[in-house]
Amino acid sequence: MNPLLILLIGAIIILILIAIGVYISSTSERTLIEDRLGRYLEEDREAARGKERQEASTALTEWVNKRVEKSSFGDRIAKNLARADMKFKAGEFIFFIFILAAVLGGAAYFFGGENPAGKLFSMALGIAVGIAAPIIYMRSQQAKRLRKFNDQLPDMLNLMVNGLRAGYSTMQAMEAVSKEMPPPISDEFRRVVQEMQLGVPMDKALDNLVRRIPSEDLDFVVTAINVQREVGGPLAEILDTIAFTIRERIRIKGEIRVMTSQVVMSGRILSAVPFVVFVILWFINQDYMGEFFKNIVCGGIALAVGMIMIAVGYFVMMKIADIEV
Repeated sequence: MNPLLILLIGAIIILILIAIGVYISSTSERTLIEDRLGRYLEEDREAARGKERQEASTALTEWVNKRVEKSSFGDRIAKNLARADMKFKAGEFIFFIFILAAVLGGAAYFFGGENPAGKLFSMALGIAVGIAAPIIYMRSQQAKRLRKFNDQLPDMLNLMVNGLRAGYSTMQAMEAVSKEMPPPISDEFRRVVQEMQLGVPMDKALDNLVRRIPSEDLDFVVTAINVQREVGGPLAEILDTIAFTIRERIRIKGEIRVMTSQVVMSGRILSAVPFVVFVILWFINQDYMGEFFKNIVCGGIALAVGMIMIAVGYFVMMKIADIEV
């Protein structure tokens, strides 16, 4: 059998196994305190890891997790994973990126033609795709989850207002939100209630919520709750007014999103097409694309100018579609 066919089949099997592993990891049920609460409570970090998680993890991923968690880079990744609600530790996510980059880089190397320089460039393309794809997916999940959270915020405020007017305390109203509302807002307020039940002050628990969900509307709500706890006042009336304001902002943002969706999609597609065409042509006809590299000065300048123009066009189109409300 052709060795290249064997390598292709092996690469496909590995990618399928990686996809299955990502799906299982991202949809598995894990206790909320174990995976997220320990990230924000230093004194409970060791207890929050969980014995079951430690037994299920391999020695290599545990070693990577311990090294990554001690760095500021790992802390930023952990926050981004929490915002995207991806059930990974920072070390696991980095390890997954490393495996994906290695698989795609190796596959691109073997299918990169006979020219050694072309093989190395193909491998670099595969590694770049393997690194960029998980990060882009994480960012898209963050944006999707944030948008869904903001859409649920007015209903959450109405539920809290009704609970406060019925005689609930603020914590009881938040607990009602965690039980009655759908995800993701119910998951986040369940974490807030659990933190407060463990003895964390309400203002600290709400600050952790804002750190996980970087929403301007949520920050507005949390500020109103903290100010009301310090100076007093009718919290139900305040939240009712805020709910009306947020609902109007969401309505206006939705109308703007509809009117600017064509510009956004055009910018994304037009910016991605040159890179996709370049990669496809590179693997189909390296001799043709290799003309860029015969004269490295002229070819490099041409590629650099093209990438700069694509980047400028993309950011200009995104700036046109970015309308503040």
